[in-house]
Order: sequence, then structure tokens, then C-alpha cells
Amino acid sequence: MIGNRVAQRRGFRSGVIGAVGIMTAMLSHAAAGADEPQASPEGVAFFETHVRPILVEHCYSCHSEDSPRIRGGLVLDSKLGWEVGGDLGPSVVPGDPENSLLIEAVRYEDVLLKMPPEGKLSDQQIERLVEWVEMGAPDPRVGDGAMPSEASKAKGWDDPEAIDLWSFQPMSDPEVPGVSDASWPESDLDHFILSELEARGLSPAPPADRRTLIRRATFDLTGLPPTPEEVAAFLADEAPDAFDRVVERLLASPAYGERWGRHWLDVARYADSNGSDENVAHGNAWKYRDYVVEAFNADRPYDRFVVEQLAGDLLPEPDEPEEARKQLIATGFLSLGPKVLAEPDQQKMEMDIIDEQLDTLGRTFLGLTIGCARCHDHKFDPISTADYYALAGIFKNTRTMDSFETVARWHEHEIPTAEDLARKAEHEAEIAEAEAAIRRLTEEANARLIAEGGEGFTLPEKPESLYPEETKEDLKQRQDALKALQDEAPEMPTAMGVTEGEEVADLAIHIRGSHLTLGEVVPRRVPTALARFGSPEFSASGSGRLELARWIADEDHPLTARVMVNRIWRWHFGNGLVESTDNFGVLGTGPTHGALLDWLAHRFVEDGWSVKSMHRRIMGSKTYQMSSDPDPMAAAVDPENALLWRMPIRRLEAEAIRDTLLAVGGRLDRQVGGSLLTVENRGYFFNHTSKDLTNYDTDRRSLYLPIVRNNLYDVFQLFDSSDASVPVGDRESTTVAPQALFLMNSDLVLRVASDLAADLLARGDRDDAGRITLLYERAYARPPSAEETARALAAIDRLAEAWQSDGGADAMDEDALRRESWTALCQVILAANEFVYIR
Repeated sequence: MIGNRVAQRRGFRSGVIGAVGIMTAMLSHAAAGADEPQASPEGVAFFETHVRPILVEHCYSCHSEDSPRIRGGLVLDSKLGWEVGGDLGPSVVPGDPENSLLIEAVRYEDVLLKMPPEGKLSDQQIERLVEWVEMGAPDPRVGDGAMPSEASKAKGWDDPEAIDLWSFQPMSDPEVPGVSDASWPESDLDHFILSELEARGLSPAPPADRRTLIRRATFDLTGLPPTPEEVAAFLADEAPDAFDRVVERLLASPAYGERWGRHWLDVARYADSNGSDENVAHGNAWKYRDYVVEAFNADRPYDRFVVEQLAGDLLPEPDEPEEARKQLIATGFLSLGPKVLAEPDQQKMEMDIIDEQLDTLGRTFLGLTIGCARCHDHKFDPISTADYYALAGIFKNTRTMDSFETVARWHEHEIPTAEDLARKAEHEAEIAEAEAAIRRLTEEANARLIAEGGEGFTLPEKPESLYPEETKEDLKQRQDALKALQDEAPEMPTAMGVTEGEEVADLAIHIRGSHLTLGEVVPRRVPTALARFGSPEFSASGSGRLELARWIADEDHPLTARVMVNRIWRWHFGNGLVESTDNFGVLGTGPTHGALLDWLAHRFVEDGWSVKSMHRRIMGSKTYQMSSDPDPMAAAVDPENALLWRMPIRRLEAEAIRDTLLAVGGRLDRQVGGSLLTVENRGYFFNHTSKDLTNYDTDRRSLYLPIVRNNLYDVFQLFDSSDASVPVGDRESTTVAPQALFLMNSDLVLRVASDLAADLLARGDRDDAGRITLLYERAYARPPSAEETARALAAIDRLAEAWQSDGGADAMDEDALRRESWTALCQVILAANEFVYIR
């Protein structure tokens, strides 16, 4: 009966398509393949990271072209396989998981339709499949499933010189191009921009006014608004280098490291909890966050920054103890990812952790989706499965976890300070003294027993029973005191990180990504396609992380400097010169200004990998200092502003919106560093009611609020914060109704508006028009126009009248009524687009 219902509901088709039918369909499908819409890079990344591994591990044995017997006529190792489907029809309805057979099967909703038959997938795996279907089931596979490793040779990947992918080419150092309008460029950078504009008959926008410029620069470098006093000082400074000195002041601010540290934490997938199946606290992750903030503030050279995060534990120990601690803390980068801590298959857990580390390393430092090669040669980029396992071998020889037993435990470094070590030594001395006193007591008691026992007396195994009662009591008190002292041992501070494994061995290729089916062993090495830029020798006595890190940070590497310079550019302009900041591969977008990207990358290396020097170079250009004024002619030629004929208008990120509200309201707590977690290290975030007790009621900067995977702070979610489970070098900027509702109704905005109104009304040196001027200067870094002032004054009167007419003023005196009217005006100003957008 149930089987009949399945057939009726899904339109059971007579006959079986089987492998022959699939192959026939594939032939016709191939002819039309060129017309198929291509999956987005984000969709492909999601499929390769989360979906294909599930299919390979749990489905291919029965549902692939290589299966001895294809069950139900269904193959899942190609896109066409699930499109055509098996005996019951198409397996996936893109965008509609509720009507997709695949989802019904993995949910075990039907008695007869349960896949995989050996056991239900985990809740997380099912959620990933549902999410994939909801996003339209992106699938880059055209006709083949897992590409055989020999295919890399067919593509010419074994010959690096033959690879024509732009990002795999050596960095050039192009000459600065000439331009027709020689009066416009302020720097060599401007020549690259202007030459592209002139080639298309376009002109750059005029310069931004000084108020706009200081507001833009202050938000860019600190994530906070300029104060009216800072704006006034800049306007009064007529020296030619006035703006340069503004930039220097901002770069020297502790807020700079907080702002740019937050950008880096996006790609480091920073979180204060594990997420996944066991959402336990990363109680010491904040130390990595503070390391990142300090690194940006100190302008730590980027090549050093890279090496410390990948292999800080393997670097020579510096003379300064604090630097030694930082090197260990930096390796938290490799440990921060989400992990399935209750995975029963320990080998699988280990390989999943390695895969997450490789994927993060590739996207963050190289702009490559290395993780896509776990089950098969990369479908698009010159990265083979052998390349993947050659790199995976490095991390197989790295210890990320101290235990894989449920619940698995990640490794943490001890990072004691001199004071910690002194406390520990003092405590150990107290224990030694107590132990010595106990030994003296027992030795004296034993000596008395021997003397009293006379010739031939032998002490029993436990002589304590023969001691006098007074001695027994004394001994018990001393032993109890010793145990209490031992229990009070000072806890040494620790930080998440990795260390070397106990054994060193190369790794075998895992056929279709499964550790149960092994192929040839691959020596540790760098990807073949990049080996022409250096190929380090990996030590037989170590993991090879230090060699890999130094190879990545080498000035001749074609990707490292390009990727970081592109990130810096994106964080200044809203889009990178390569828009796909985390993907410099075939499915990524090519550079809009390739010569400029290489020119900047060369300057980055020449300047000692200094991020602050790159800020100065970019912000000192006419390109950065342009206005955002529209130009209909330019917009018709370049509607996306890819050529940068004007400065893009950008919305503040979630953290900056919250911080700006607090700053304008005078509430922002500028304390730097530390943790706001209320959950102990490795403690669970949710109680038995699944209620998150994390407290976000603080005036600290948003950087310091806990990032809880699976339950992100709602304000961050509302304004498009990043997904802390994966590296994210870009932020979306959606516009949805709840954002406006937040600005109208949230307790945070209402509290800030009230504080702001109270402060303005307390300014006895200003009349109402002067208070409105100060309100605009705080919120928008500009004074109001005469019309805006008149409207605001009229609004205050109308608001008071409305309170009175509604009866709301009955319980308020005149001062209270005035405060309420001003609070409402302040909220209107804070809710306007101008408050959250940078021009």
C-alpha cells in the first residue's frame, strides 16, 4: 500500500531508465549544455564543500555509473542523474525541498523511501542538502561524476608552464600608463584608473568635499564616525598634507586594529563557539581575536602574519616572552573552524577537520578552492586530487585535536606569563614543602614503631594503622591539607592552536574522498601547477607546515600578495579589483584592472608587506578622494562602476552600524580586548531548553560581542554579517523591511536616541537651532541646511502638540514633554539612510 502511494504521488513511470537511459539522455543533454545557465561561484562552492562529500560517502556505492548495480535506476554522480531521476522520476526539484524525492528519502519520511538504507544521515547533513535544494541545487557536474586522476594530465596540469589561468601567472611589474589628462592623477595608482576611463571616453568624478572625505576615511579606518571636533580641525587645516595627517592619526588609533581586525576575522571564520553538533564554547578564541587586532595596530608585516598563523609554534622562539605567546596564539587560525565533535568515525572526523583547514587556507591566503579536490580532480582549477592529498598530508601530521573520543577535544597551548609561572612555582614549592612534612612525620612514626617493636620487627605494608591516635589525626590533617592545596593549583592560561603530530608520514589518496578506500601514497608537496614558483623540501621529521607557510609567504608567489591587496582594495571600495575576493580560480571573476592589481602587489612586497603603507597609497590617491556624484553618461557606459569613474556608495556593516549608534549617543565603551563570554571554555551554549543565555547587553564595540555559531546575534543577522563557519571576504548588503523596523523600534536605537536628546538639551550654550546643528554634525558629519533646521524645529513643535492632543502629555511636565519630542527627532535622524551609508 505504501509503495503504491509513493508511486501515485510521484508519478511512477513504467520501465527503468537505468544506466543506458542515462547515457542516452546525457548525449542529448551535452548538445544543449552550452545553453545551460551556469551555477554561481557561491553555489558551486557550497556544492563542493557540503553536498558532493555527502553524495560520495553515502550514495555513490549504489547510485553512480561505476556501481555494479544501479539501484532504482538512479545515478547521483552527475547533475543529469538527479534531473532525469530514476524509477520514481526526478530526484530534486530545484528551490523546492518539500517536493524533492531526495530530501524525502534522507528525512526517512516514508516507510519504503529511506536513504541511505544503512542509517539516517545526521541532522546537519540533511540540513545541508535542504539548503542546497533551496538555493536552486547548483551543481557544476555536467556529465561526469568523480573525475579520474589521469584527467589532470589530459588538461595539461602536469605542465605548469602551459596553464593559462591568469592568477597562476607570475606577477608582472607593469609600467605606469600614460594618460591624456596629466593634471588629474595625484599618484601612479591614478594613472591606471584614468587610462581605463579614457579608453572608454569617460572622466572621473570631481573631488569629494572635505566633510565627506573625513567621514569616509574615519569609517574606513576605524569603523566609527568622526567627531564634530575632528571635522572642524580638518576643515580649518589648510596645509597641503592635511588629509595625510588625518590618515596617520586614524592609523595610529587603537580603533584601527579593531576595524581591520574584524575584516580579517571574517576570512578566518572566527567564532566563540564550535557550532555544528556540539555547540560548545571556544572559551579562549578571543585571544586569537586580540592577536589579530594587535597585529594590525602594530602593522605586523603580512608575510610574517601568514607564517605565524600557519606555523607560529614552529618558528624560533623569540627573546621576548610576549612574542613567543603571540606565535602560539596565532595558530588558533587553524583550530577555529566548526567540527563535528561527536562523530563516531574518528578517522572521518580527522579528515573532515583537515579538509576544513585546507579549504580555509586556500580561500584565505591563495584565493583557491582547494577543498573541491578532496573527492576528485578540481573540475575547473589546476588542482588535482593528488595535489589535495599532498597538502592534506601536512595537516595529517599536525595535531589539532588532543582526543577524537566523544566529545572530541581540540588542542590548546599553555601560554603562561612570567607572573603565571611565578605563581605556579610558588604553589609547587608549597606542595613540595607539605609533602616533605608528611614524609618527615611518617618517617619519625615508622622509626618509633621499629624501635618499640624490637629485634625482628618488620613494618607492615600500611604502618599507619599502628600509629598513635594523635599521630593519625595529625597525618590525616596534613594529607587533607595537601589534597586541598593540590586542588587549588593555579590554572595556566591556554589558547586554541595546533602543534606537531607524534608521527610523520605521507598520506594516501582517498578514493572518492573516503578514508575506507585508499589509493597511492602522495609525498607532501605543493600543488604541481604552482611548483614553478618554488617547491620547498619537506622535512622527514616534521609536518611541513613551516615550509608550506614560508612558501605561501614568499614574495615570488603569484597569489599571496595579489589576494591580500585585493582584500584591502575591497574593504576600501566595496568591491575588489577581483570581485570574487575568495576565488581567483576559473569560476571567480577576472580582475577589472589586472595591471593595477599586479602593480599594487609589487608595491605591497616592496613596502615590506605593510598593510598601513597600502592604506596610505590607496587613500592618498585621487581615485579614493573622488566624490560619489552620479554621471548619467558614465552610468550608461559602466552601470556597475567597475571602472571606478566615481567613489562607490557603501552601507556600513552590522558591527559599524551598532558601534556608530553607541558612539553618537555617547555610550560607546572604548576598552580594548578581553572576553565577554559567560560560558566557560568547552561549556555548552544552550541549556536543556535550547535557550541561548549569551548576553549582548553591553556598550563595548561589536567586535567583542560573542559570535555564537548556530545562533548569531540578531542585529548581526539583520544587517548581513558573515557566516562564521566559512571564510568570507565579502559582505552582502541586502535591503529588507526588518532593517527599517529595527531602526524604528529596537531598544538599542530608542536608548541611544534618548541619551542623545538628553545630551543636546543639556547644552545650555546652544539654542534649539544650535542643538539641531550639533545633532546633524554628530550623525552625518555635516551641518543641516537652513531648510532642514526649519523642518526640525517645526517637527519638535508638532511632536509636542501630538503628545498633548493624544493625552500623552497629561502625566508629563514641560521638561519631560520636551525630552520626548527631542528623542523622537533624534530617532528620525538616526533612522535615515544618510546615517548608515558612506559616500
